[in-house]
Amino acid sequence: MKTNKLRQMVFAALIAAIYAALTLMLAPISFGNIQIRMSEAMVLLPVLFAPSVAGVTLGCFLANLLGAMMGLNLLGYLDCIIGTAATFLAAVLTQKYADVRFRDIPWLSVLMPVVFNGVLIGFELAYALMPEQWMTGFIIFGLEVALGELVAVGLFGIPLVRAFEKAKIKERFGL
Repeated sequence: MKTNKLRQMVFAALIAAIYAALTLMLAPISFGNIQIRMSEAMVLLPVLFAPSVAGVTLGCFLANLLGAMMGLNLLGYLDCIIGTAATFLAAVLTQKYADVRFRDIPWLSVLMPVVFNGVLIGFELAYALMPEQWMTGFIIFGLEVALGELVAVGLFGIPLVRAFEKAKIKERFGL
């Protein structure tokens, strides 16, 4: 029992580290209104592994915090709360709808990060960058973020999940 919990914690920590490192390594496309945060492909991992929810949430928090500290994240420390909340909510619902599939692809799970990040990060960007015209900013920024999220999760997250399923990662690591 303890071994399984330890494996889950190590797996979550590994996901968090990869998420944060990938986000910061690709900082020019990871932060801002037009962003394709490649690490968000990992938000689909809760389809396969429950510990991934904690991993992507912690990874997002660390990436946003370090990005703010290094001046890479134009939203600053506010993104540590709102951006992390968007990723957490998306990951929880991604896991909840993991079994809803069409042609073996969890499309409803794919939509969760697109919707939550589009709405929450879109609002955050509008509030920070266009406070006088926040509704216009919300629509523009929300669509930009949602499109980038769809690219990250759709083009990279789906193949990632399929590769993990094919390799039977869950069974191999006893998750």
